[in-house]
Amino acid sequence: MPKYKCLFLFSLFVFCFINLALAQVKDTLLKPIDTIKTTPIRVVRIDSPKKTIDTAKAKYVNPGKVAARKAVFKSLIIPGWGQLYNNQLLNERLNAKGEKTGHFWQKTYTLSKVGIIYAGFTLLTISYIDSRNNYKIFLKEAQIRALNKLQTDPAKKQLVNPDLVRYGDTNVTDAQAIYKRNSQIVIFSYFAVYAVNVVDAYVAARLNYFNIDDSLSMKITPSLMSNPNSMYGSNATPALKVSLRF
Repeated sequence: MPKYKCLFLFSLFVFCFINLALAQVKDTLLKPIDTIKTTPIRVVRIDSPKKTIDTAKAKYVNPGKVAARKAVFKSLIIPGWGQLYNNQLLNERLNAKGEKTGHFWQKTYTLSKVGIIYAGFTLLTISYIDSRNNYKIFLKEAQIRALNKLQTDPAKKQLVNPDLVRYGDTNVTDAQAIYKRNSQIVIFSYFAVYAVNVVDAYVAARLNYFNIDDSLSMKITPSLMSNPNSMYGSNATPALKVSLRF
């Protein structure tokens, strides 16, 4: 009996499996696979012309700005080099106009700034050396006097500077502080002269490309301006007319 029971269960399992397989095959036959993928169609407007970019158009370059950058760069490397460069620009501009000579004072002014710059550096250097020497003298004197106050044995006391005997201890300390401050001011002045050198080179280079020829003129003439709100009954008001010619 168990043998028939196992056979019955096996037959039932096979029957269910066959029915499931047939149903799957039927479903695949009813629903065919669509292998063609739909792609969106892009609408192209034929009547819209494309904008063409003119690559041959040259970009505007400001010559004054370029010259100013070069002048600043040269002045940063060597003080006064930017002024010499500006003098070269001046000569090129005059030669382009056909003016071989002339503008003597303008050239002299441009070149004299180089001498002023180095004269300033020279005076500052002399002042710095003098301040440092005096600072060391008064510093040494202050140290000697401070050590002598601590010595109880007169034989071990050091000799003071005979040129500074007339100065008291407070005066020696004050002089030392003054000369030290002067040295610091001179160092700051070095940077100030250096900065002025760079700024002057920049401004002069930009001015070389400004239009300052003889065609520029300004005329001021008296005129009358209408004034409908005048309380005196007159519509004309005195005025000045300014005319600029380029």
